[in-house]
Amino acid sequence: MKKAIRILGLFLLTFFVVTAVTSCSDDDDPANNDFFAGTYRGSVSYNGDGNNISSNDGSVFVTKIASGTKYNFAFSNSIPDLNGVEFNQQGDNTLVMVGSTATSYIRIDNNELKIFYSRDGKTWTANATR
Repeated sequence: MKKAIRILGLFLLTFFVVTAVTSCSDDDDPANNDFFAGTYRGSVSYNGDGNNISSNDGSVFVTKIASGTKYNFAFSNSIPDLNGVEFNQQGDNTLVMVGSTATSYIRIDNNELKIFYSRDGKTWTANATR
């Protein structure tokens, strides 16, 4: 009996892991999901705090936080994160940062992330895709 329960437990665990992995898709749209997490890969840079970091092989892990309109951006290459950035939906599948200007913006959709963001004398950039 213990062996049957153990086998059933392993089967259920395997089923849930496979389901979770296959349900995460690069086609997930950050504008239309209540929960979104995705990694964008490409060029990233940061200039501030006496640091000048740049990489053509970087990444940005994007998560939508509980508020539904704010996102966090976790950069690779020891670049400081951007947290709690508020967005508005523009069109069907695109999010644009609230307060975007020609010199400071973040634009995200299901395939592409573009960042040129300045705050307190610090500048983050990204040009990445999923």
